[in-house]
Amino acid sequence: MKEKTTKLAVFEGKRIRKILHEGEWWFSIIDVIETLVGGDRPRKYWNDLKKSCYRKAMSSCPKKSDD
Repeated sequence: MKEKTTKLAVFEGKRIRKILHEGEWWFSIIDVIETLVGGDRPRKYWNDLKKSCYRKAMSSCPKKSDD
């Protein structure tokens, strides 16, 4: 019998999607954000967070010189 690889986790009454991939459980970041942060637009929060992290990472990179 094939093991079911997708399930729902429940945290503080909220459902969080998860899937078993190569022996590890992977959780939906959108569901986790909605549970931890709240709000009605977790996907927007995640996109803004990614943009912010990218900008911070790029600002710490050395500038390319034209030498």
